Amino acid sequence: MHRVLLSTCLLACALCSPPSMADAAKPSLALGAGAQRMPSWAGASDDRNEPVPYLYFKWPGHGSFSTLDGLQVELLHGSVLHGGIYGNYQWGRLRDDLGMLGGKIASLPPRIDMGGYLEWQVSKSLDVGVDLSHDINGAGAYLDLYAEWDLPSAGLLEHSIALRWQAMNAPAMTRFFGIRPAEATALNVPSWQPGAGSQLASLEYDLFLPTSQHTGVALALVYGRLLGQAAASPLVTRFGSATQLSESLAFVYHL
Repeated sequence: MHRVLLSTCLLACALCSPPSMADAAKPSLALGAGAQRMPSWAGASDDRNEPVPYLYFKWPGHGSFSTLDGLQVELLHGSVLHGGIYGNYQWGRLRDDLGMLGGKIASLPPRIDMGGYLEWQVSKSLDVGVDLSHDINGAGAYLDLYAEWDLPSAGLLEHSIALRWQAMNAPAMTRFFGIRPAEATALNVPSWQPGAGSQLASLEYDLFLPTSQHTGVALALVYGRLLGQAAASPLVTRFGSATQLSESLAFVYHL
């Protein structure tokens, strides 16, 4: 499951035009466009390039929506704890994305996940959180634990790092990494029906460079590593790679 993040676009709302105390609770909007390079499918060794339209809206104390990071509706308004409803877009895999595997393993349509989130602001520069979601069109369930650090600024340059660990239940793991007997015969590999467990660990570096009071350039680099039964799938060991790299670059305008 691909989840390419461009978190520095989220920083743009605050960094392009630093808010006053009176403005801190007002809604903010950022628009952007760019490109991303990401694995062709979850576990692939080759990449695909695609344009990135970007929209980010945040209403402090109520929630946010991003074309890249999904929807958050804040129901818990603590001083350091925040939580509520979470929803996001789940990448699938088209036949064209599969290359030589096209027609031999199932294509997967994109879907929507819905669930909840809880985030703890440890300090002004460190947040930790958890998302738990379920596929609204299937039996898949997904767990995502993360920690995000804002690094000290370097002149105009703002940057941060994020650590993530993701896990899936058995139906979700089977959907992305399983191999049915008919598919195994076509690929000349053993069939594979994985169970629940760890799926991916990743390290992300985000950079934002302002170009004016309201504009800037955002870059995200993500190094991911498949884990457990996802990494052991013959789809990965024979036709893909456990290492998953993603890069994103966008120009952002903050209204």
